[in-house]
Amino acid sequence: MCLFSIKYAGIPLTIRTIFPYISAMHRVTIEKADSYLRREVKTAISRLLAPLGGIAAFVKPGERVLLKPNMLAAKPPEKAVTTHPEVLRAVIELVQEASGIPLVGDSPGFGGMHKVAEKSGMLQVAEECGAELVEFSEPVEVAGTGMFKRLALARPYLEADRIINLPKLKTHEMMTITCGVKNLFGAVVGTGKAAWHLKAGADRELFARMLLEIYLLRPPDLTIVDAITAMEGDGPGSGDPRHVGLLLAGDNALAVDLIAADILGIPEKLRYVERVARKLQIAGAERATIETIGIPLEDARVAGFRLPHLSDVQFGLPVFLKNRLRHYLTSRPVANPELCRLCGVCRDACPPRAIEIRDGKLLFDYHRCIRCFCCRELCPDGALDVKEGTLLHLIKKYL
Repeated sequence: MCLFSIKYAGIPLTIRTIFPYISAMHRVTIEKADSYLRREVKTAISRLLAPLGGIAAFVKPGERVLLKPNMLAAKPPEKAVTTHPEVLRAVIELVQEASGIPLVGDSPGFGGMHKVAEKSGMLQVAEECGAELVEFSEPVEVAGTGMFKRLALARPYLEADRIINLPKLKTHEMMTITCGVKNLFGAVVGTGKAAWHLKAGADRELFARMLLEIYLLRPPDLTIVDAITAMEGDGPGSGDPRHVGLLLAGDNALAVDLIAADILGIPEKLRYVERVARKLQIAGAERATIETIGIPLEDARVAGFRLPHLSDVQFGLPVFLKNRLRHYLTSRPVANPELCRLCGVCRDACPPRAIEIRDGKLLFDYHRCIRCFCCRELCPDGALDVKEGTLLHLIKKYL
């Protein structure tokens, strides 16, 4: 019986019950893939999964298998904002070869799933392969297992027999990196994401804990990371594509994320999800319990990978400083008038409703702004920049 079916049946579980704190080894496989040529991608993914038992270890005949790609926004594949459609195609075909029934679903950060799937190339792949697109539109509330007592996730995500997580390896201005665990935030339906940004988005470690508790509610059976072309810089929506030429996989998304962070050279202090997971003693958070297979880790490392400008320095400040100096210490989003079309995407996506369009200008209420930078993440034109607080700028200049 899967984790969710136990939970869904009403049997109370705790994080300790779900993940006993034992030093079990977790295997993460790494393979090279130099391009998105169809045959090359499928061959590389088959090699990637072989040490894990192949796709048959994760899919049984007749099972409904939900493939959860990154469908952040309606961007073409070459922008590296979404999971590449050829990675999706290869996994759909492997699921079908194992006699599973592939479903493709997500809840985009902005816009309908159909539009995002069409622009990203995933709709065409799904139609060509005969895979069903399932939109995450109906939330189901379930009891949480930790700090957050109630969580609402998409019904298709909770009811699938198996879940294969297909994240894109990208930087993230709030959390440094988005990969396996962060990709599951897409299981939160539509506007529910804004509510979580309001509730947990003012503290990186609190937000990381929320992501981990979503992950623990229904861990994916398999995570396959599209890192052939990753995103560096100010991701997850406005960064720059960077050829990495790798695929990663494992049955523990947290362990996969840890190895991905190692490959990119992310400093320990910036690995917020990993640090919180280690405090909670969640399986997969300890490097000593992870074995890498395939390409040696040293050969896989990426030199000079540009990390994001972690803009919200209010994280970790004492409350009295947050209240008095927040505007001067924190960076904030600003519009670039040469690029901004006043389309209203950022305004409509803003969790605290801190943006308005007035007199032909995009205006921010920085007292309401929580610095989650959803506006930058979702801007279709890359028209939002980051401006450092005056005091922060002086501190960096003279210290």
